Amino acid sequence: DPEMTLLTYLRRKLGLTGTKLGCAEGGCGACTVMLSRYQTHTQQLLYPQSSLRRERLSRPLCSLHLVAVTTVEGIGSVARELHPVQERIAMAHGSQCGFCTPGIVMSMYALLRNNPKPKMADVEEAFHGNLCRCTGYRPILEGYKTILNAFDCKLCFCFLQEATSLFNPADFTPFDPTQEVIFPPELMSLSKDQRSGLLCFRGDRASWLQPDSLDEFLRLKWEHPDARVVVGNTEVGIEVKFKNMVYPVILAPAFIPELNNVSHTADGEYYLI
Repeated sequence: DPEMTLLTYLRRKLGLTGTKLGCAEGGCGACTVMLSRYQTHTQQLLYPQSSLRRERLSRPLCSLHLVAVTTVEGIGSVARELHPVQERIAMAHGSQCGFCTPGIVMSMYALLRNNPKPKMADVEEAFHGNLCRCTGYRPILEGYKTILNAFDCKLCFCFLQEATSLFNPADFTPFDPTQEVIFPPELMSLSKDQRSGLLCFRGDRASWLQPDSLDEFLRLKWEHPDARVVVGNTEVGIEVKFKNMVYPVILAPAFIPELNNVSHTADGEYYLI
């Protein structure tokens, strides 16, 4: 169903309730997860990040064809073992009400999967879209400072002066990027075997059309001039959920290679598509 979001599917269909519904508009970051996919034309694994370094679950489920979804349950739990990212936010007292915690954990996790050796500025930027009204972010940042490779908690006088001394950095499990879960091999195989062309999903009230080329996208827009164009679904999703709007045809250009690159001209100017 093109109108079903990833959040609805995870919570209601799969029972994975670790991911929270906060603002329902993609603004608070409580529903953050990590999405990863295999890019066939470059033969690279991508851990896609939005401008805020992760993905919100307001995205339609059908937009995630051949995409691996990693939720907070998927990186660790008290039943088996907490991930170093989860352990730090707990032991550093970075969680109070707990609604924002899964999203903050996944923002940090996605950052580390993209950049195993981040700087403090990278960590702060990763949380730009995560709202926490309880902690003021200080214990969260203090806990995650200990995961930075360039940060020696025992020797840094500034950290000792600023820290609340509620935890001992030596007690934390070291972060080892080589021990992370690999991209599902079956998805990689399916991605390699995927035929090019239009991907179409149809529901009771809406049709989802996902072209893989700019020419195909322009042709579909010509055929369906009233179709809404959806990438992150932060606008159309709100209209459907809160205003009961119905859009019979939705065009999804997110995976068109021509619309995901920066081109440089001979005179040094460039344009971003």
